[in-house]
Amino acid sequence: MTSAVHTTDDGTIELTITLPWTDIQTMYQTVVTETASATEIAGFRKGKAPKQMVEENVDKTKLYEETIKRLVPKAYTDAVTEHKLSPIMMPQIELKQAEEGKDWIILAKTCARPTVTLKDYKKAVSDLKASKTQKIFVPGKDNPSEEKPKGPSVDEVLDSLLTAVEAKLPDILLEHEVTHQLSQLVDQTKNLGLTVEQYLSSTGKTADSIRADFRTQAVKNLTLEFALEAIADKEAVTVGDEEIEKLLATAKSPEERKSLEDQKYYLASLIRRQKTIEKLMA
Repeated sequence: MTSAVHTTDDGTIELTITLPWTDIQTMYQTVVTETASATEIAGFRKGKAPKQMVEENVDKTKLYEETIKRLVPKAYTDAVTEHKLSPIMMPQIELKQAEEGKDWIILAKTCARPTVTLKDYKKAVSDLKASKTQKIFVPGKDNPSEEKPKGPSVDEVLDSLLTAVEAKLPDILLEHEVTHQLSQLVDQTKNLGLTVEQYLSSTGKTADSIRADFRTQAVKNLTLEFALEAIADKEAVTVGDEEIEKLLATAKSPEERKSLEDQKYYLASLIRRQKTIEKLMA
């Protein structure tokens, strides 16, 4: 296996992976053998038909699809290791060249953590807090007195951050987020007993306008997500084992706890993000 890496202007990582025909042949024969052991062909007991006959009776395309499915994960992992990459999302895989007798070429697209530029985010939050201080007039007094600041809401703090950070978001990451939101919308409309067409008609929107709205929201959400990570790094915000354990203790059943334990890294990132927001609001 050989590979080459190219990073586009927007930060998308493109890995071109070449799979030797000999590797494809070897795995293909393994797939054929396994398929033969589970295939029933008239005149033979299950799994006893000759491999050649199995190939003639089974869709060859499906055999090659299974072959690629088995080869690509390791080839991708090896390429990521070779080029010292740190992708943050599962790759989009495209088969660029696939001819019998020749090496096959795979294109894997992914991205690393986007570059975030932090401006004076502390001043942005400080200015927001100052703007929330209200002055009231008290009868009998010439000058207004300052009321105890109510403090900004979480949403207001996050909006202020958007004015003080810049994030270079790869298009592949934005499209992944938009697709996820669209999938959720489809599920929600089904739960309401509506088709997507009926939902669009009732809201007066089009598929294109919905996608545009989701992309705008994705830009905001992802910018904030990576900005908070960058601020947490700068402010040395950490998460201890006891904090994760405290969250695990809220599980309502052993099954739920097991599920949460399997997502410890994700839980730690959520706790760290929340602590970062609380630090900004303090």
